[in-house]
Amino acid sequence: MYKLTLDGVDVMGERLAEEVIEVINRRPEIKKISFVAHSVGGLVARYAIGRLYRPPRRKSQEDSTVGACEDDSRGTIYGLEAINFVTVATPHLGSRGNKQVPFLFGVTAIEKVASLVIHWIFRRTGRHLFLTDNDGGQPPLLQRMVDDCGDLYFLSALRAFKRRVAYANVGYDHIVGWRTSSIRLNSELPKWEDSLSEKYPHIVYEEKSKSKKVDQYAMDSIGEDDNCNDELEGELVTGLSRVSWERVDVSFHTSRLRFAAHSVIQVKDSFMESEGADVIQHMIDHFLLT
Repeated sequence: MYKLTLDGVDVMGERLAEEVIEVINRRPEIKKISFVAHSVGGLVARYAIGRLYRPPRRKSQEDSTVGACEDDSRGTIYGLEAINFVTVATPHLGSRGNKQVPFLFGVTAIEKVASLVIHWIFRRTGRHLFLTDNDGGQPPLLQRMVDDCGDLYFLSALRAFKRRVAYANVGYDHIVGWRTSSIRLNSELPKWEDSLSEKYPHIVYEEKSKSKKVDQYAMDSIGEDDNCNDELEGELVTGLSRVSWERVDVSFHTSRLRFAAHSVIQVKDSFMESEGADVIQHMIDHFLLT
């Protein structure tokens, strides 16, 4: 089963979409849907909702005069109202670029070699993460996933949700870097301080960003410190910033399991990694039900 993770973001996304459809058909009473996804699962979920998205129904003249509900303009996820879309330590910008995979130590030469050989280990998924895929001469999949693409409505599907949230480790996550998991340029990474909250001791920074137009974002945000010799990374941030995001930054720097931050943030093991329970509680407390 573990090898299925190597099949590629698109193949996994299609499987997830089929599974969601099966559940919806089996449970016709379900009216709403949310997604919570960890690591590459966040990319898989983004692909799946792009497949499952259904455009809003066209309003009749009567509807438009009676003041139809604003939610009708959002579209649905296979007919269900889309509520929460939450990702946890997900490499939204992929794994290429300086310090996007921290265990490569930020050494440019090693990062370049990794992008050339990663498919030997992680096969198709590795190509997607390092944006080296070019199926049929198309742009890399993650680049296509920042907009609607043919019959896959990646951006419209994200926009359909009432809230989009990215939880990110600020450090000690040796698999997914802070920039890529929080969908930020280098210059946008905030200065954070130790949490003073007893309830959420590992939540060190929170922000809500509004959606931005592409030209506005390019003018306002991309600066000299953004390492934009990788223009593709800037393009992915710009594309995903066309919808609003809640960003929640997490730090386990005082934890005895800080080097396992990628797993602790989701409490993969309830006994060993219970220090991340406050992050899960934060998700629960902020989860929209309507």
